[in-house]
Amino acid sequence: MLSAVAKLCCGISYQHLRSVTGLQRTAMAALGQEIAHMQKRGKLCLGTRSWDVVWSWRKISEETERTDGRSDGVEDTDLSYQQQGHEALQEALDITRNAEGWRTEITQDSGEVIYSKVVQGNHKVFRLETELDASPDEIYELLFVKVEEMNEWNPNIAHIKVLKHIGKETMVTHEVSAGKAGNLIGQRDFLSVRHSLKTKHCIYLGGAATHLEAFPPQPGFIRAEDGPMCIIIQSLPCCSGKSKLTWLLNMDVKGWLPKSLVNQALPQAQLDFARHLRRRLETGRK
Repeated sequence: MLSAVAKLCCGISYQHLRSVTGLQRTAMAALGQEIAHMQKRGKLCLGTRSWDVVWSWRKISEETERTDGRSDGVEDTDLSYQQQGHEALQEALDITRNAEGWRTEITQDSGEVIYSKVVQGNHKVFRLETELDASPDEIYELLFVKVEEMNEWNPNIAHIKVLKHIGKETMVTHEVSAGKAGNLIGQRDFLSVRHSLKTKHCIYLGGAATHLEAFPPQPGFIRAEDGPMCIIIQSLPCCSGKSKLTWLLNMDVKGWLPKSLVNQALPQAQLDFARHLRRRLETGRK
């Protein structure tokens, strides 16, 4: 039975699972977390027939708040940005969920924990985990829908501008970090594709560096690059109105900075982000 289920989940036995692409592949990546969540709450029990697994996948896919294929108003030239967003989210989720190699970097009394691991190319990535007194939708609103307002509550960001919307789930943004005192890395700008995927229990935000001919590197800035990164916002079943946030930070800051300095500054930026986000959520309730 286990081998049959494994074949089904891997798409070996069923042609229609082998053929899924793009956002469908990302949704399938989210399937594992959805099943684990439902099992924990006692709402899902895998039966003795492969049909039980097929039924579970269909029910979860129906709950995914997305549209398959082309979004309304998306031109052919913009579809590549959607694909970049899908692939960046998938790759970042793969890194985050691979349990091997993670070590604890920082543990805070306020609840933040940062882990690190070395990935291909001798490059270090960082994973922040924390709990917030807010629903996933509230956090999604601040981090994706109102992304251009992020500099109003996060002083480490000087400016974010949405240059292009591709459907409701994908956008291209230009971001400039603040050149304030204490910024160990210095001021950088980023051109990124951002993508979102919403399910019943989780919201996934992904992104990576991209290219836009109409927006080349700007004079006076070093253009850093986000590698595949993601934020996972998961509702906590034990606590209504609370969420767990996981942020994979994967960045190449460019320039001639010592690696030790970069590896010190990036997790500190994550702690700063968590502190400012927590404060913004608290202020929004007053």
